[in-house]
Amino acid sequence: MSAAAEMVAEVTYRDACRMALRDALVRDTRVFLMGEDVGHYGGCYAVSKGLLEEFGPERIRDTPLSESGFTGIGIGAAMNGMRPIVEIMTVNFALLALDQIVNNAATIRHMSGGQFGVPLVIRMATGAGRQLAAQHSHSLEGWFAHVPGLKVLAPATIEDARGMLWTAIEDPDPVLIFEHVMLYNSGGPLAAGAGAVPIDKAAIRRAGQNVSLITYGGSLPKALKAAEELAGQGIEAEVVDLRTLRPLDDETICASVAKTRRAVIVDEGWCSGSLAAEISARIMEKVFWSLDAPVARVCSAEVPIPYPEHLEQAALPQVPAIVAAAKGVVG
Repeated sequence: MSAAAEMVAEVTYRDACRMALRDALVRDTRVFLMGEDVGHYGGCYAVSKGLLEEFGPERIRDTPLSESGFTGIGIGAAMNGMRPIVEIMTVNFALLALDQIVNNAATIRHMSGGQFGVPLVIRMATGAGRQLAAQHSHSLEGWFAHVPGLKVLAPATIEDARGMLWTAIEDPDPVLIFEHVMLYNSGGPLAAGAGAVPIDKAAIRRAGQNVSLITYGGSLPKALKAAEELAGQGIEAEVVDLRTLRPLDDETICASVAKTRRAVIVDEGWCSGSLAAEISARIMEKVFWSLDAPVARVCSAEVPIPYPEHLEQAALPQVPAIVAAAKGVVG
């Protein structure tokens, strides 16, 4: 490895996302970014700050407040040879573009018999924790992971925030990237030579023998902290970062559960009809005879996310609940 590749710098998750955007814009003149306030304002979460000045309004495009409209424009641009990156401010606003995403972007390759693809990337913030109340605190990535024709990513680390975007841009089909709002200010080391990463594999973030903690996105730091607490009590938890929610990496999930013989799924979505429910079902179908305890789930409370901070935190999966669930399945 070269000396340059060995060098590391401390960056935030937000910085890593910006670096990924800039890299994509430099590498390929077909790439452009469009969305609400991505230009002059620099993005709702300051991810695109400075890009308008560097690349100009042709490639950093502020749009009207019409998610259906500019998502549709992104689909059309992608079908005509461009590589658009559409930013939807938060996941709740993606509901206004559901027709474009689900009925158009996800289906065109199938409905055209493979004649047309939609190489479109859609980025959006997801999750709760910033007191944005019930209408702006959704974790709906599991809804989109239900839809064939889409790839759904949830980068939880600095490396993935930096590296997943370029791989997504090269994909011939639509890719949705969910960035958890509570990760933007988090920081960590990033190698100078860090580049593209795969978007079809889960990752073991901590090895363990007694229970598998399966999670993604903003819940990964909580799962890692819970694993530390469990280690102090003699329970070695293996932490699986899903990274990609569609397609799920069944091989990595099931290999971990077969080894530890117990599973706890941590999902900020609501429990009913959740991504956690799908993962639990796949574990039952594929490695049922390896289990020594029922699969446990730690999800958000079945309520609209409250505005008051203490109630918001109470509604979300937290470290004590993860620890308790793991101790419950270990017995």
